[in-house]
Amino acid sequence: MYKTRNSLTENVRNQVAALLNRHLSMAIDLQCQAKQAHWNVKGPNFIALHELFDKLTEEVEEFVDTIAERVTALGGTAEGTIQVIAERSALPRYPLQITDGKAHLEALSGSLAAFANSVRKAIDESNTLGDADTADLFTGISREADKQLWFLEAHLQS
Repeated sequence: MYKTRNSLTENVRNQVAALLNRHLSMAIDLQCQAKQAHWNVKGPNFIALHELFDKLTEEVEEFVDTIAERVTALGGTAEGTIQVIAERSALPRYPLQITDGKAHLEALSGSLAAFANSVRKAIDESNTLGDADTADLFTGISREADKQLWFLEAHLQS
């Protein structure tokens, strides 16, 4: 950990930085999955889904940056290389051969839901560690992730 005048103890900052880095990996993975869908979607709703997936990519990019900056603000190192992401992401593997819009919606909904559920647990974990600011960060991400999940799942409902 880098020295900082942040009043959280180094032990708490270490634990919170590790929690944040786990979610950084998942957020980057989710961002890449959304871009995979954006590039490869086909079918009658192509343009609507192409734009929806690009919007999701942009929203998740905000999560990535917010999480990484919090790690460094705590004196940690944001760990966002492809190698680290591949090792740490707990998201489902994205099926690379799909092109159907509904199949992309199903796959992305599953990954986004897994991310959102993990973020909700991270809110409680951050609070337990005594870092209300990180809990608040995760709360904001949770709220936006739920909204994005709603946008995806609305296309699957009749």
